[in-house]
Amino acid sequence: MAENGEPQEEQNPPPPSNDEELLRKVEEQLRDLKVSDVLLQTVYTTSSLGWHKLSSTDRDLEQAKLSIEALRALLPVLGEAIPAEVKRDLDQMIANMQLAYASAVGEAAGPDAPEGDGDS
Repeated sequence: MAENGEPQEEQNPPPPSNDEELLRKVEEQLRDLKVSDVLLQTVYTTSSLGWHKLSSTDRDLEQAKLSIEALRALLPVLGEAIPAEVKRDLDQMIANMQLAYASAVGEAAGPDAPEGDGDS
């Protein structure tokens, strides 16, 4: 309390509303964000989901294939925006997913399915 018995007023202005504060923070983050960062995060998220769809417990080969194709489309777009070693690792990850997908398709076909695509 102040000497005159009245409550002491803060020297700081009243805090902005939660909506204003949230909007300010979002705008600040958007200024700092790069499209390449978002695309790279999208690649990581898509690959994680794709691996999950290849797992035997939650297998969904259609979704796994979509994940692989999306990754194959996004990686060239990133091009020079990512370091060469990251691109190499992502290329290897896609190749591994393709092999896992082929194996899963073979398992789904069962042991009685003919080998190859039937054109031989």
